[in-house]
Amino acid sequence: MPKAAVLVAVYPGVLTAGTIALAATWLSVHYNAPVMLFALLIGMAFHFLHEEGRCRSGIEFSSRTILRLGVALLGVRVTFGQISGLGLQPVLTVILGVASTIGIGVLIARLLGLKPWFGLLSGGSVAICGASAALAVASVLPDRVRDDRDTILTVVTVTALSTIAMVVYPAIVAAVGFTNTEAGVFLGGTIHDVAQVVGAGYMVSPETGDVATYVKLLRVAMLLPVVAAIGLVVARIGAVGGKPGRAVPGFLIGFAALMAANSFGLVPPFVAALLTEISRWCLVVAIAALGMKTSFKTLFAVGWRPIALMVAETVWIALLVFVSVAFFS
Repeated sequence: MPKAAVLVAVYPGVLTAGTIALAATWLSVHYNAPVMLFALLIGMAFHFLHEEGRCRSGIEFSSRTILRLGVALLGVRVTFGQISGLGLQPVLTVILGVASTIGIGVLIARLLGLKPWFGLLSGGSVAICGASAALAVASVLPDRVRDDRDTILTVVTVTALSTIAMVVYPAIVAAVGFTNTEAGVFLGGTIHDVAQVVGAGYMVSPETGDVATYVKLLRVAMLLPVVAAIGLVVARIGAVGGKPGRAVPGFLIGFAALMAANSFGLVPPFVAALLTEISRWCLVVAIAALGMKTSFKTLFAVGWRPIALMVAETVWIALLVFVSVAFFS
């Protein structure tokens, strides 16, 4: 299909998703609430547009291509220097926390009678970086098991849990007497979304906020190996019993390239800031599109088990990081 024809086909849906993203951003700024949640809810209110042919192509484009661009641009937020500057203990804690939370998610999903893929999706979201990780993991799952309803449910629940953690966890670190550094490692290693980590960290102290942000960015960096590993598994499954998959998606290569370029000082600060803002907008637009693809009726039909799974994953990673900070730092 010619590029002009593609543009004509997708622009109504992309324009609609972008408008919802603008509205969500305005509400987030004025009411100090997660922008992803607003984008989801408003998008779901316009679910009927996904049923109407003119917007459908653009909504699909936004939920897939724009999403992957946003995830790729996340690489500009992380450098090797930030990771090495944390020392060995926080790095090992984050690696163990991410790996074990995903494993626990798959195990509990099986015990609750849920699809193992949902445990992988929710575990990756809780363990790495909330909504962004959910979108990245979902983008490499095989078509025959991927369900946009599962992705939306994961984003909604993990955003709510992250907001609760932002309020509760600073009180916990104060009650147990953690130092500013210890508190930063705990907050950065447990809270799901980057924005809530920053809010909770600087609520305690500037030093805690800095440490929490770096630890959180280390978890964001884990997005690359985790999603690449899932991509390899999907590719192998496809090669055996279905359509061959692509082992390393292009957006992950972009993530790694930007991370390396930023680490070697090849990305000027103003460019990094610009790409970070573009990434944020891409993810909000993608969330709005995913919302338009999902109806409230199908979302409410999932029951209590998926929510219980994500609560269990959240408790697990909080306990693991707490023990690491309290007894091994």
